[in-house]
Amino acid sequence: MKELSFKKGLKKIVEDNSTFRGRIFDLVIQSLIIISLLSFTIETSPDLEENFLQILNYLEIGCVFIFSVEYILRIYLSENKLRFICSFYGIIDLLAILPFYVSTGIDLRSIRIFRLFRLIRIFKLFRFGKALDRFLTAFKCIKEELGIFLFATIILLYISSVGIYYFESEVQPEQFGSVFKSLWWSVATLTTVGYGDIYPVTIGGKIFTFLILMAGLGIVAVPTGLIASALTKQKDN
Repeated sequence: MKELSFKKGLKKIVEDNSTFRGRIFDLVIQSLIIISLLSFTIETSPDLEENFLQILNYLEIGCVFIFSVEYILRIYLSENKLRFICSFYGIIDLLAILPFYVSTGIDLRSIRIFRLFRLIRIFKLFRFGKALDRFLTAFKCIKEELGIFLFATIILLYISSVGIYYFESEVQPEQFGSVFKSLWWSVATLTTVGYGDIYPVTIGGKIFTFLILMAGLGIVAVPTGLIASALTKQKDN
């Protein structure tokens, strides 16, 4: 009976963020996720002092220890343990800690590639916050519209690549010598990024570029409007 009461109280802390202790628990975990990601980012900087690297290593050990305890607690509190382990969040939680144990438990340099999975910790943030749930629901509501728009964008990319190829291939064979080479220009232009590494020099190419840029504004505006509308509906519901 005491164990059941203890488990119930623990469940409110770990899984229920409507309570004060639950919110504190979530805040601690979220803070540790951000700290671990910042630590990983700083660690990639060259010419760091050995003492500072040691501090980052201690931070990593501490974060992994707490993430491990959290993972064990979630398995313990789950009514269907196997279902949790195989769930999206269960897999993310495991991948967030497994590379650390694998890379330190086996003395193989090649196994260090698993440390790249530390980046997956950022997905743990998705568990927290109702705003993220609204985003997911909004995307589900407009997934068909976004799919059609994506297909139309791919068609437009191809058409613009072919168009600029015909205008510029003779004048700039190195940059626009094929439709495949022209595809990079189409991506940079349609997304309105405009890196400037390749650009048209003919009158026809410049006019065509202007038309593609106008279409590019729609490429950005249409999905933004769809998502904003869907989020507004979710917030009103």
